[in-house]
Amino acid sequence: MSNALKRLMEAFSPRTRSGYASPQSAVVYETPNIPLADVMRLYERDPACKASVDLLAASAVGMGFYTTVNQRYQRAEEAKDAVDKFNEEINLDALLCDMTRVLIACGNDFWLRITPEKLTELHRLPIDAVERIGQNYMQHNGSKIPYKIGSYKLKHVYGGENLKQEALIHWRMNHVGDSGFGTGVLQVLLHSLTLQSDRRPAYAWMKAKIERIMPKIFEKYAGPDVLALLEKADEATIQKFERAIKNRSEEGAWLFYGGKGDIKPIVLDPRARFEYYVDHIINQFYLGCETPLPRLFSTPGFTEASAKAALDLQNMLIKPIQRYVKRQVERDIFNVVLFQAGLDPSEAQIRLNWGSEKTPEIVTADMLKAAELGLIRQEEFRKNATKFGWELWEKPQPETSVEGARK
Repeated sequence: MSNALKRLMEAFSPRTRSGYASPQSAVVYETPNIPLADVMRLYERDPACKASVDLLAASAVGMGFYTTVNQRYQRAEEAKDAVDKFNEEINLDALLCDMTRVLIACGNDFWLRITPEKLTELHRLPIDAVERIGQNYMQHNGSKIPYKIGSYKLKHVYGGENLKQEALIHWRMNHVGDSGFGTGVLQVLLHSLTLQSDRRPAYAWMKAKIERIMPKIFEKYAGPDVLALLEKADEATIQKFERAIKNRSEEGAWLFYGGKGDIKPIVLDPRARFEYYVDHIINQFYLGCETPLPRLFSTPGFTEASAKAALDLQNMLIKPIQRYVKRQVERDIFNVVLFQAGLDPSEAQIRLNWGSEKTPEIVTADMLKAAELGLIRQEEFRKNATKFGWELWEKPQPETSVEGARK
């Protein structure tokens, strides 16, 4: 139990003078404001959303990781082997890559402990598997103070079970207020906005509508509508023209009539300029995706300096994600594995480090000096000398003199 929770419990403990009642726990269930499956559907079907999420996820965890241990711990080697073996068995590197994309997109991901009593295997649940989250509240004089997640209710298609908090590893990023669900970068694109009586549609809806209309605009004005003026034509001729115009191809068609009349194509008014409105919607959409890199690739005119500024901005967004994933892995996976192996997590201090493990540089002069001082043995020096590109002989080669060669 955290120190904050202990202070909260002490604050609401029974007191004689103040008349506080003893705290009573209550459970309030919460469902996501936007179904998480809808958020992932936007990721799967919108190129800008998928590119933004993939770039952020690759920048956060794509470089891989390695583990380190407290070398002063007596069982340091055993602790590191236990964690590294578990990481290899469950393929933690691939799990983190898949998880981070979903975490960034919709702010949540759920891993099921196959055996809750012992952490031996982890399984990622579908993003829509959790129907609602049960939040434990403290009640006092009619007020409710949330302090932890108590349970997860699965959908009926996934069994409908009410799982305890310990059964899942809940990856949750950017939870707003006391919500049990996190918020990803794509939710804002699916939310509408109502101010007084005016309602603004969701940006994802507006962008999709623009993209849906654009091909129709090309079809309409590449093969324009035709207004046929047929003076004194009979009914049969007018119906013939109606059928021909309605059944014309997308490229359009010119129709001819032997009587008196006129044919005028309908063209787009050149004063109708929509690019400013379209640019605003697209810019807002990219702001919602929280990474400038797709815009960098799709918009001409970016310089090297602006590209560097875009990368620096993205790094500011990546670092909090890396810190969160690192702490969650160390707490909910590494420490549990060590505890199950009979090791002390606080002493072992297994840490996740992003990137590749760096090999310390060895200076040739330092090696020679250590050998002269007798700090390292001759065989140790020979073994490390190959790293400098030296060619070493296993046995001394016999010297051959000129006279010996003549004999």
